Amino acid sequence: MLFYKKGIKVKLTFIGNGNMAKSLIKGLVDSYEIEVIGRNESSLSQLKEEISGISVRLIGSDENIESKNIVLCVKPYSLDELSPKLKGEAESLFSVLAGTSLQSIKSKIKSKKYIRTMPNLGASFKKSMTTITGDVELKNQALEIFNKIGKSLWLSSENEIDIATGVAGSGPAFLALIAESLADGAVNEGLKRADAKELVSGLFDGFAPLLSSTNPADIKDGVMSPGGTTAAGYMALERNGVRSAMMEAIADAHSKAKELKEKN
Repeated sequence: MLFYKKGIKVKLTFIGNGNMAKSLIKGLVDSYEIEVIGRNESSLSQLKEEISGISVRLIGSDENIESKNIVLCVKPYSLDELSPKLKGEAESLFSVLAGTSLQSIKSKIKSKKYIRTMPNLGASFKKSMTTITGDVELKNQALEIFNKIGKSLWLSSENEIDIATGVAGSGPAFLALIAESLADGAVNEGLKRADAKELVSGLFDGFAPLLSSTNPADIKDGVMSPGGTTAAGYMALERNGVRSAMMEAIADAHSKAKELKEKN
């Protein structure tokens, strides 16, 4: 059975209301009935004011999750404290906990089926790139949910999602550094800060659809004229090791994801 039926909003219960949960809720609230359970009354009230159409409440010491579709969106270190409060068996559990294995979650929270997923903050604008793995029986439902907040990709193993976390999950921070650096470079050369920011924003907006249909190497070759401005700038990037730095960033993010999984 699919989670979305025409004219009927299926209920998703979010446990946690941090930045990632907020981004997901913003992207999904039009398609699903959203219930949010958290520990901080003030932040829950603020979330309800910010996003209309959701219900919020404080988590109880005996929180019944029987037959619910749970989106687990808390910090990994809080799982041990949270799990004893969750009673019953959920219908499905979608974990957004970075570096936390499905086996670890299964040992702490009961559910009929489990999914591990890694969206990013682009979910707020329905532009997340989300990676998913877990019980194949829940694959179609998981893709259905996360396709509503952007694009989603089913991966065959947890090792692959640990690698993908460094790209799709951490990637926005890496791209933010690139964007900030491009703007700073333009300001350094004399462009006004506001103009530099708008210029970079437009660059990223136009680059996304280009990248979806064109190989990155072909984009580079198409822009780089012999002895031109792009070639000069590109040589500076290679000279300063930008390519290897980005590759190392993914490697280190993957290592950290594996380290967290071992702890959790």
